[in-house]
Amino acid sequence: MTEPMLKARNLVKRFGKVVAIDHCDFDLYPGEILAVIGDNGAGKSTLVKAVSGAVVPDSGEIWLDGKKVLFHSPIEARAHGIETVYQTLAMSPALSIADNMFMGREIRRPGFRGKWLRQLDKPKMEQIAREKLNDLGLMTIQNINQAVETLSGGQRQGVAVARAAAFGSKVIILDEPTAALGVKESRKVLELILDVRSRGIPIILISHNMPHVFELADRIHVHRLGKRLCVIDPKEHSMSDAVAYMTGAKVPEGVAA
Repeated sequence: MTEPMLKARNLVKRFGKVVAIDHCDFDLYPGEILAVIGDNGAGKSTLVKAVSGAVVPDSGEIWLDGKKVLFHSPIEARAHGIETVYQTLAMSPALSIADNMFMGREIRRPGFRGKWLRQLDKPKMEQIAREKLNDLGLMTIQNINQAVETLSGGQRQGVAVARAAAFGSKVIILDEPTAALGVKESRKVLELILDVRSRGIPIILISHNMPHVFELADRIHVHRLGKRLCVIDPKEHSMSDAVAYMTGAKVPEGVAA
């Protein structure tokens, strides 16, 4: 197997006396969808925050593309091509789709007006936003300047994923992307995730929805008690196996009880 695109070894993160990550290992390979599953409080969100810069681990090492990295903020991780779509979507409802796509990385006009007057190049940002949405098949959004609060839940999730796909050159992390969506909207988002993966960008998918996990994932990282319990192949294990590993009802082969 090729070298992991993103890997971590012996990550530890404590919050006072609570050990959120306990000498955890992690591997994400190029072009794959890796699902991260675990019971509530298992530490999977803290693990993903550690590799995306939202949390700085107390110890351990992280490599991206074979180079050792340590992110002190999500902005640093974004600069290295790691984009995260949080469960809350982290969008401003009153702003337009284009403004949300470029929030924090606005494009300024060329020359004097951009450099000294700090004017934004809105036509260029609108054009790029429209291209990115069209690339991902989000044709139902007609007006790139409409406020995000006027969109349906599925369309908002689509905009968040499109934003991540537009700027995430190395890794995209999706935290519960279908949690608040209906059946039809969930299906659209799942198709969107597969479309992003087809472009060669590896995806970390955090989800409690087992049917979605088993439909999308190439490998499943089972997280328990702050560390990686095992990594399973969804073609060789059932959903019941995955749930039993998560809850401790069953111990995977090769793992000490």
